Amino acid sequence: MVSDRNLNGVETPEETPAETLCIGETMLLVVPASGESLSEAKQVSVHIGGAESNLAAGLAQLGARSEWFSRLGADPHAERILRTLHERGVETPLVVTDPTRPTGLYFKDHSTGTNRVYYYRAGSAASALGPGDLAGLRLSERRLVHLSGITAALSASCDALLQSVIVTRAASEPTVSFDVNYRPALWSVEDAGPRLLELARAADIVIVGRDEAETLWGTSDAASVRALVPDAAELVVKDAEFGATHFGAAGTTFVPALRVDVVEAVGAGDAFAAGYLAAWLSDDDTATALRLGHIMAGYTLGAVSDIAVLPPRNVLRKLAASTDAEWAGLSLPATTNAAAEAPDAHPSDSHPSDSHPSDSHPSDSHPSDSQHEKEATHGT
Repeated sequence: MVSDRNLNGVETPEETPAETLCIGETMLLVVPASGESLSEAKQVSVHIGGAESNLAAGLAQLGARSEWFSRLGADPHAERILRTLHERGVETPLVVTDPTRPTGLYFKDHSTGTNRVYYYRAGSAASALGPGDLAGLRLSERRLVHLSGITAALSASCDALLQSVIVTRAASEPTVSFDVNYRPALWSVEDAGPRLLELARAADIVIVGRDEAETLWGTSDAASVRALVPDAAELVVKDAEFGATHFGAAGTTFVPALRVDVVEAVGAGDAFAAGYLAAWLSDDDTATALRLGHIMAGYTLGAVSDIAVLPPRNVLRKLAASTDAEWAGLSLPATTNAAAEAPDAHPSDSHPSDSHPSDSHPSDSHPSDSQHEKEATHGT
């Protein structure tokens, strides 16, 4: 059985659903095993890729019950995705198997010092997500529902799903967190800017990069982003090597980013969001939440594979509880990366070099950043 739910029937879910539900597409990711170009590679590594499932996995790593929902094809790619997420502690009791559409697929090419991404996701099972999928998701029993702007760009029905969950939701629905996650590969600034701003203004928790906000909305700093999104209960603006700023009822909180040696930037933005939201779910203070976000992102940036091998949760929590003076001199404790070498070890995010003009056919993206050091909130 490919997933826990198919188009002909629904299995009985657990009596109490996971407190956090993450909704969005996850695809199969194929990369050359030895760093060669795709045209020359004789061996490849297979992973899975999806911003929302990345976040669900990060929450599970930090001890929170998390569930991922989407649609998958009736194919081996779906089996791998579900197996990998289950191994990461993510629940998937309601995922739909669609025998008429494939699971999305993308390839990453590391040749000539650049990263190029080739997508095959047009007409994927996940692109058929829509408001009709919401009836069985038990939203009123959740504490948090997480979505990203990627989903809004996949299809009209996907956008309508976000409209239902974020904009026109009932008062009884749970808190909604929204990661803007602008992908130039999927839509233009002219189309994305107004729509993503509408969704952000309707969400309770909003996470956005200062650079992507500038691209989308012409804002110059965190304060100008807040001026555009004044009503979100919590707004987090990530600002590259400088850090992250939180705006909320208690005022403004800024926590500087960690400095780390960057191996691969994939998934760092999702890791930051997972750390921040895990702390939110634990009712931690804002500074602790931002620090936990930075820590999760820092380990992801320093991983050889797409996933960071993390210290025990209690160590992560202790690091996040650092004083300002301790934080200023903090270096992340080393971990072993052995587990990260497994082909399925990590659901990676769509790569930051995601800026190609069309998602309906393979297309090139711009070269990745080659800086040796980067801030631990990098990644969208």
